[in-house]
Amino acid sequence: MTILEAIDARHSVRAYQDKSIDAATRKQLDDFTKKCNQESGLHIFIQYDDPEGFDSRMAHYGSFRNVKNYIVLSGKKDADFEYRSGYFGEKIVLFAQQLGLNTCWVALTFNKKKVRELIPEGENLCMVIALGYGETQGAARKSKTAQEVSEGSSAPAWFAAGVTAALKAPTAVNQQKFYFEWKDGEPVARVKGFGTQTKVDLGIVAYHFEAASGRKVSH
Repeated sequence: MTILEAIDARHSVRAYQDKSIDAATRKQLDDFTKKCNQESGLHIFIQYDDPEGFDSRMAHYGSFRNVKNYIVLSGKKDADFEYRSGYFGEKIVLFAQQLGLNTCWVALTFNKKKVRELIPEGENLCMVIALGYGETQGAARKSKTAQEVSEGSSAPAWFAAGVTAALKAPTAVNQQKFYFEWKDGEPVARVKGFGTQTKVDLGIVAYHFEAASGRKVSH
């Protein structure tokens, strides 16, 4: 599965099979996550076989079922902490999709007390991502149009491809509060309006844009 195929195939999944992630797949995920940490300066790690992370009233309220594995996005907080968490978290999400796994970004409906106990002192928790083999592959959600999230009908083909991929990215409550411009021939992403987790979302959509366009995004 290519990265573009993973972008097309990835949908949020809240219910998972009672199936363990095998050792070979775990190694690939952990090695990939280690590289992301080296590049980002974050402390992202995967918690396996730990149902307590989603054993809470909030998790049940969010309709999560049988979540036993999850990705923890943490690190030392700075001005770019949320953006980097979104960017590199989605990079891992799409790699997991390529390995045949499913995921769901989670900001609120998990056991925060349990997960925070896993975070070293001096680091901050951003979000978690449910991980495993889904009961289904999820479903596409309603999306804005390219014209609503980007400027310029005369933009080059690579820019249009990046925007198309960005529109397939997950965002908090599907709000899609982002906007892409191109200045001096280079793409720029920014938050448009107000909403929850917009900086995390901006990092997520920026990675989608870069994966499809081959061009680095400024923000």
